[in-house]
Amino acid sequence: MANTTSAKKATRKIARRTEVNKARRSRVRTFLRKVEEAIASGDKSAAAAALQAAQPELMRAAQKGVVHKNTASRKVSRLAHRIGALVS
Repeated sequence: MANTTSAKKATRKIARRTEVNKARRSRVRTFLRKVEEAIASGDKSAAAAALQAAQPELMRAAQKGVVHKNTASRKVSRLAHRIGALVS
């Protein structure tokens, strides 16, 4: 357990940031799941629209440090490639 005042404050800050990051990560996963479901259904236009909504959310998470920038870019790239491979 933290002893000093500054360590106690740091613990409180970490707890707050963890909650925010958890919410952001959950939000990103929801957007990604919507894209995955649209791809699975075979609807190219719906999948493209879902990716358009998911991309800024992923990049925002990367900017905030929830996920790494390269991870976000990789996910967007792979989803875009899978959407491009769909036959409309």
